[in-house]
Amino acid sequence: MQPEESRHLKQSIDLARRARERGNHPFGAVLVDRNGRVLLEGENTVVTERDCTGHAESNLMREATQHYSPEQLAGSTLYASTEPCAMCAGAIFWGGVRRVVFALSSEQLGQFTRPDEPSLRMSCRDVFSRGSEPTEVMGPVELPEARAVHEGFWT
Repeated sequence: MQPEESRHLKQSIDLARRARERGNHPFGAVLVDRNGRVLLEGENTVVTERDCTGHAESNLMREATQHYSPEQLAGSTLYASTEPCAMCAGAIFWGGVRRVVFALSSEQLGQFTRPDEPSLRMSCRDVFSRGSEPTEVMGPVELPEARAVHEGFWT
């Protein structure tokens, strides 16, 4: 991974921290164009907006498709603090972003959440593998910050 990619991934974790500080679940995402320019940031708003679809990646993709062309999105990378869930992977696919990099995997997230916490324990790779167009996925990328943002939240 290139140093600038690590920086974007850490930015997504900072957004997850900010979401947590605002009373939401600790997830963040950053959309970066092919030239390394940050286009958008997204954070989880499930609690504060009372919206079960208010995941960081879905919020980001909703805005991205309103502001950027399909060509721009196809050349962009979405960096996520945690592996996108099935819903978010669908939003990423339908929005046309064809590269995803994430820090904490959904399996690793399961080490923090309560057993009674609703979850879809599957890899975003499973969703993307069913798509008619390929989506490149890189992750999990081991960053201590990705774990730290979840510590103590789910208990």
